[in-house]
Amino acid sequence: MIPKQHIYLYITFLLVIAISCKEQKKTEEKRPNIVFIMSDDHSYQTISAYDKTYIQTPNIDRIAKEGALFTNSFVTNSICGPSRAVLLTGTFNHINGQINNAVTFDSAQVTFPKLLQKAGYQTALIGKWHLRSEPTGFDHYDRLIGQGDYYNSTFIKNGKKTPSKGYVTDVITDKSIDWLEQRDTAKPFSLMIHHKTAHRVWMPNTDNFHLFDSTNFKTPNTFFDTYVDRLAAQHQKMSIDKDMDLVYDLKMLDSLGEIKTPYRHMFENMIAKLTPEQRKKWDAYYNPIIEAFKKQGLQGKDLVLWKYKRYMQDYLRCIYSLDQNIGRVLNYLETHHLLENTIVVYTSDQGFYMGEHGWFDKRFMYEQSLRTPLMIRVPKKYGGTPKNIVPMVQNIDYAPTFLDYAGVAIPKKMQGKSLKPLLNNEDNASWRDAIYYHYYEYPNEHMVLRHYGIRTDRYKLIHFYDKELDSWELYDLQNDPDEMQNIYAQKENVNLINELKSKLKELQVQYKDTDRSTF
Repeated sequence: MIPKQHIYLYITFLLVIAISCKEQKKTEEKRPNIVFIMSDDHSYQTISAYDKTYIQTPNIDRIAKEGALFTNSFVTNSICGPSRAVLLTGTFNHINGQINNAVTFDSAQVTFPKLLQKAGYQTALIGKWHLRSEPTGFDHYDRLIGQGDYYNSTFIKNGKKTPSKGYVTDVITDKSIDWLEQRDTAKPFSLMIHHKTAHRVWMPNTDNFHLFDSTNFKTPNTFFDTYVDRLAAQHQKMSIDKDMDLVYDLKMLDSLGEIKTPYRHMFENMIAKLTPEQRKKWDAYYNPIIEAFKKQGLQGKDLVLWKYKRYMQDYLRCIYSLDQNIGRVLNYLETHHLLENTIVVYTSDQGFYMGEHGWFDKRFMYEQSLRTPLMIRVPKKYGGTPKNIVPMVQNIDYAPTFLDYAGVAIPKKMQGKSLKPLLNNEDNASWRDAIYYHYYEYPNEHMVLRHYGIRTDRYKLIHFYDKELDSWELYDLQNDPDEMQNIYAQKENVNLINELKSKLKELQVQYKDTDRSTF
C-alpha cells in the first residue's frame, strides 16, 4: 500500500505539471505566428489599396483592409540583395556588408529568424533568397537559385537541389502551404514567403495571357521627361525607349531571328526551359503579336508607346497571379483558424518604375523606387485595428517589429525601430522625422550613379558623389511631387539646404555611415 504522504506528493506533482503546461500554453498563445510575404520589384502604384489606376488586387488589399496600410514606407537601398540583408538584420548595408548584389551575405551575423528560432519559433523560408550564401536561422528552407525562373524553376531544399514543374508563383505558394500542413502545431512559427514576381522579365502564367489585352494604359505625366537640371538622370540606362530589350523584355522572339537584340540569347535560354505544353500556349499567344509587330514597322513615339503597353500588360499579368496566390495563403490561414493568432505582412523588396520618367527598374532615390508597399495585419488580440499609418518607416524596422511581437529582446546593433507602437496607436511624437538612403551599385547595367540622401515629410536632398559626377539635387515634394524641378541651385534655398545637410550628417553619424560624406 502506498503511503498517504507519497500520494499527496504525487498529486502535487501532477498539479504542478498541469499548471506548468497551462502557463506554457498561455505563453505560447501570447506569441503570435508571423507570415511575412514579400514580392520582388512590386510597385505601390500597382496595388489597388494605394492606387486603382492599373489593377485591382483584392487579396493584397485585404491585408490592408483588415490591418494597417503604411502610406510612407521606404527602403534604405533600392536593390534586391541589399534590401533583403536589411530586412533580415535590421541594419543598413554599410553595417551588414551587403552593399550590392555582387557581395556574398555574411550568414554568420545576427538576423531576426535566428533570434526567433532560438526563442522556440519554427522558422521557414520559401522562395527567393538572392544572397549567395546559404540561408541560416531556418528549420526549413526551399529557396530559388539566384533570381530563379518563372517556369519550372530549380529550388535548393535544405541544401539539396530539387526540380519543380509549373509557374513559380504557384509553386512557391504550394510549398508554403505544404510546410504549414507539416509544421509542429504546438509551436509558434515564422514563415517567410518570398516571391520572384514581379522581377524582370515579367513572364506571365499561361492562364493569364489575355488579361489586359484591350486595356489602354495612360502614360504617367513624366513619361517623356528630358531630365533638365538632373545630370544623374541623364546618365542612367533604364529607359523604356532606349534600354528595354524587344526580345528579352517584350518577348518578340521571332522564329526567323530577324529581331536581333543584345539580350536575345538570354531569353532564348529562358524560353527553352518551358515544357512542350507550356511552349505551345506561349507560341499561340505571342507569335501573332510578333508577326503584327514586324509588319507595323513602328518608330519613334509610336514604338516607345507600344513598348510601354507591352511592358505593362506582362507586368500586371504577373501581379494578377501574385494576388491570386496571396489569396490562397490567406484562405488557408482563415480556414485553419490561424488568422486569429498570426501577424500577416505584405511588402516588396523595393518599389519600381511603371513608366515614370520614362523608366523601368529601380535604384534611384526618387519616389517610385524609394517607396515600397507595406501592410501589416495584426490580430485584434495583439492590439490590431484597421488604420492608415502616416509616419515614415523603413525596411530596417521589420526585424525589430517581429522580435518585439514575439517578446524577444531587440539587439542594440539593430538600427531600425519596432513598428508596434504605430500599430497600437500609441503616441508617435518621438518617431523619426526623416529617413536616410544610400545606393552603392555602380557601374552596372543601368548605370545609376552612387548616391545618398535624406527625405523629410516635405523635402528630399540627394548627393550623387561618384567620381564621374559630383552633383546635388533638392526637391520640394509638396509643390513638385513628380520630382521634375531640381531647386538646389536656387539662391533662396540656401538656408533650407544647410538645414537639410546638417540633418543629413546627423543621420549619417547616427547610422555610422560617415566614410563617404563629402560636404
